[in-house]
Amino acid sequence: MISDFGQRIFVCAATLIALTACQSGSGPAASGKSAALQTMERIAIHAHKCWFASKDPDFRSYRLADELNSFSGRPRFLLVPAQAPELRPLLVVQAEGPRPDLQAFGPLMDGPLGSRIAADIRRWNAGSSACAATA
Repeated sequence: MISDFGQRIFVCAATLIALTACQSGSGPAASGKSAALQTMERIAIHAHKCWFASKDPDFRSYRLADELNSFSGRPRFLLVPAQAPELRPLLVVQAEGPRPDLQAFGPLMDGPLGSRIAADIRRWNAGSSACAATA
């Protein structure tokens, strides 16, 4: 038999569970993730798939280091030298805000890969999962 106190706790817990289940929508409130985090997760997945898992020779010298669990509100990932990942990042890609402002900066953006990196990020941000622009 459940005591009066036990019944009250059970009712409170059941109410909380019911209220949680009543939340609707698939946005950040429902998933617990900010729009910036959702954007950066999607782009980091494509960057890993297209630049590293595919063994793209342009990215062989780099390693992807994600910092998606940022408490600053700016989830990001970095490209660092593969042989010296403790050195300063060569590329930072980050998002911030409820309608994520996406930024990419660092020495790689000023070099020969800069335009390709920018095009890839724009394409992935627009919803494409393609690794290369289609003609």
